[in-house]
Amino acid sequence: MAGILAWFWNERFWLPHNVTWADLQSTEEAAFPQAEDLYLAFPLAFCIFMIRLLFERFIAKPCALGLKVQANGPQKAQPNAILEKVFTAITKHPDEKRLEGLSKQLDWDVRSIQRWFRQRRNQEKPSTLRKFCESMWRFTFYLYIFTYGVRFLKKTPWLWNTRQCWSGYPYQPLMPDLHYYYIVELSFYWSLMFSQFIDVKRKDFGIMFTHHIVTVALITFSYVTNLTRVGTLILCLHDAADIVLEAAKMANYCKCQKLSDLLFLTFAVVFIVSRLGIYPLWILNTTLFELYEALGNFPALWVFNVLLMVLQILHCFWSYLIIKAAYKAISKGKVAKDARSDVESSSDEEETVPRSKAPHSTVATNGTSGANGTNGYLTGATSSEEH
Repeated sequence: MAGILAWFWNERFWLPHNVTWADLQSTEEAAFPQAEDLYLAFPLAFCIFMIRLLFERFIAKPCALGLKVQANGPQKAQPNAILEKVFTAITKHPDEKRLEGLSKQLDWDVRSIQRWFRQRRNQEKPSTLRKFCESMWRFTFYLYIFTYGVRFLKKTPWLWNTRQCWSGYPYQPLMPDLHYYYIVELSFYWSLMFSQFIDVKRKDFGIMFTHHIVTVALITFSYVTNLTRVGTLILCLHDAADIVLEAAKMANYCKCQKLSDLLFLTFAVVFIVSRLGIYPLWILNTTLFELYEALGNFPALWVFNVLLMVLQILHCFWSYLIIKAAYKAISKGKVAKDARSDVESSSDEEETVPRSKAPHSTVATNGTSGANGTNGYLTGATSSEEH
C-alpha cells in the first residue's frame, strides 16, 4: 500500500519542477494546505445534510405553506392488487397486448387501465411542496456561500489580476478564510453526491452526478497542490447563476409566473455571461497560459485543465438549452416548459391533447455549481430540470 501511495503521489506528476511535497508542509511561520484537512469534509457534509433537513422542515415548509404552495402530490390511483403487481414487478408501461389481457381479466376498458397506469406513475412524483423546500435550501446555501466568497475575494489581489494566482507558488500561505471557504464548498458537494440519490429525481441525474464528481475532484486536487487561489475564483463564479436559478424555481412553484419568467431570463443572461464569457476568458486563460508561463509544464497541469474543459463542455451544452428556452420565452411571451430537468425521471406527462396545445407552461430548472458546480442544469428544452 505504501508503494502504491508513493507511486500515486509522485512529485514529478503533481508538482512543478523543483517543487516537492516538503515545500508544502506547514511550518511555524506559515500554514499550507494539507491532504488530511480534507477529511473534515465528510463529517461536515453530514452536518450540512442534517442542517438541510431541519431547514426544510422548520423554515422552508412554513414559508411554502404561507405562500400557498400546493402541499398535496398528484392524484392517487385507486387500489388494485392485480394492476399494482404488474406495475411493481413487470412493467410501468404495458404494451397493447398486455393492456388487452388486463382488460379481459379485470373487465375494464383499455382506456381506464391506461389512465390507472398514468396515475400510478404520476403518483411517484414529488409534491410541489417538497420541490419548493429543496430549492429554498439550495437558494439559501448558494446565497450565503456566494456572499462569503465575494467578501473574501474582494480583499485579495488575484481577483483583479489572475497572474497573482501563481505569484510565489508554492509558498502561498493558507489563510483561515480561504480554508473555511474551501472546506465548506467541498462538504456541500459531498452532501449533494449522496443526497442526489434521495432528492427529487431529475432527467439530468447522470449529467449532474458527473458534474459533482468533476467538482469534487477539482476542489480536492487544487487544495492538495495549493492551487487554491484560482480555485476560489472558480467556486465563486459558478455559484452566481445558481442563486437566480433556485429563485426562479421557487417563484414557479408559488405560481408567480411573471416573476418566474423574469428570473429565468435573468438566470439565462448570468449563466451565459459567466460560463461562456468570464469562465473561458478569465479562468481558462490563466490556467492554460498564465500558469504555464509562471510554473512551466508538468503532468498534473493537464489533468487540471482537462477537468476544467469538461466543465466548459457542460457549460456549452447547458447554454444551448438555456438559449433555446429563452428564445421560446421571448417569442411566445412566456417561458416555455423547458429547461433544466425539473420534471422528474419517473414522471409521466401523458396528455390527451397535443403538446403544442398544452396549457400554461412553467420554468423547470435544477441546481449545482461547480463547481456546483453547480449544483446544476438543463437537460433538454423540449424534454423537460439544477447547482
